[in-house]
Amino acid sequence: MTTMYAALLRGINVGGARKVPMAELRDLLEGLGHDAVRTYLQSGQAVFASGHGDEDSLAAELTRAIEERFGFAVDVIVRDHAYLRAVAEACPFPAADLEARQLHVTYFSAPVGTERFAAVDRPAFLPEEFRLGDRALYLYAPDGLGRSKLAEALARPGVTKGLIATTRNWNTVVKLVELTAS
Repeated sequence: MTTMYAALLRGINVGGARKVPMAELRDLLEGLGHDAVRTYLQSGQAVFASGHGDEDSLAAELTRAIEERFGFAVDVIVRDHAYLRAVAEACPFPAADLEARQLHVTYFSAPVGTERFAAVDRPAFLPEEFRLGDRALYLYAPDGLGRSKLAEALARPGVTKGLIATTRNWNTVVKLVELTAS
């Protein structure tokens, strides 16, 4: 049985550094034995079908293959369609009423608890807000991620220590659900 997955690569093709051309990423995934490989945008999303492994082993396999092929390490999170759909459906903010630039999801490599964010003074950042989900954090940033002071506070090393964390805007969240559905 094959399952559709999305691979989320952290920090590639940003500012001319750590370049991973999408055509080469597709070739790499196909070379690992995956089918129905597609990429979305240039910022590190690929979808594929696989009949072997699980999310963690597929992420580790892709991480090793990228380092061998491109010569640098890239953090990778792999999630299946059911998870991606559940994250989109569980959004605690009114996604349909917001601009995509205002709503983001940070995917984590492992579950996170509220204790990681205890030092964040939530009222000080209003109207920006965040909520936790299943290995995910939903961020509402009315002025966009680039101007978000809350996003800066949430990305501090102590908050995400020991985790892989990568953020996608709402358009990408929805598109990954769509691309992994087939």
